[in-house]
Amino acid sequence: MLKYIVTGAAQGIGFEIVKSILLQGNYVIWNDINQDQIDKAKAQLHHLGLYQFSSICADASSDEFLDSLSILVDETPGTLAGCVCNAGITTFGDFWSYTKESLDQILKINIKGTFFLAQLVAKKLRDAGNGGSILLMSSVTGHQAHPDLAAYGMTKAALNQLAKNLVIDLSPFQIRINTISPGATLTERTLSDQDYIKEWSAITPLGYPATVEDIANAALFFLSPLSKHITGQYLVIDGGWTSVGIPPK
Repeated sequence: MLKYIVTGAAQGIGFEIVKSILLQGNYVIWNDINQDQIDKAKAQLHHLGLYQFSSICADASSDEFLDSLSILVDETPGTLAGCVCNAGITTFGDFWSYTKESLDQILKINIKGTFFLAQLVAKKLRDAGNGGSILLMSSVTGHQAHPDLAAYGMTKAALNQLAKNLVIDLSPFQIRINTISPGATLTERTLSDQDYIKEWSAITPLGYPATVEDIANAALFFLSPLSKHITGQYLVIDGGWTSVGIPPK
């Protein structure tokens, strides 16, 4: 049995990735910062007959989370094979009024949290000597300008560069690292906007936003042996949006 780690996984893209990995018969350690959401996610997984997982309620950028995760990796069944660094936040705000507090928060979670999670997982994989795959969650806003998302886009572009840089450190141990960059995606959060589907369908060349299954399928590819010679790369999943770059109104 293989074992994977997925952060920010009680709903949306993260939850779909967890579910997809479990359906392949693997073990997953996943987290979220909201206990109520974790309980709902666990109930959904149990309803599907999926029980081979452990969950942690914690901020994925905290030392407490990394300490708990390190212990669980050693104590749970399966061979660690990879991680999806999915936890992150989005903060909207124009450049002229964006605050230091908002920047500190987004850097802590999106950059610091991802960096040290990747470091922990890479050390575990290196010490085990089996290789593996680390996947970072970027965004189309790391490739294409978007109104009021300068800070967020900056953090996501940084993750693309992080993956490139870590090729140097990780490749000698057969650890691959890549990023996926989702565009408009139908999740619980985006569907709370009644205009979301109509608006993004109109400006996406393929004519519709992605589903969480679309993103999870890409994640499974990068975690699997099908991508065994791919590292330091990014994959944009946006229905062609970054090719035209039309912002929502």
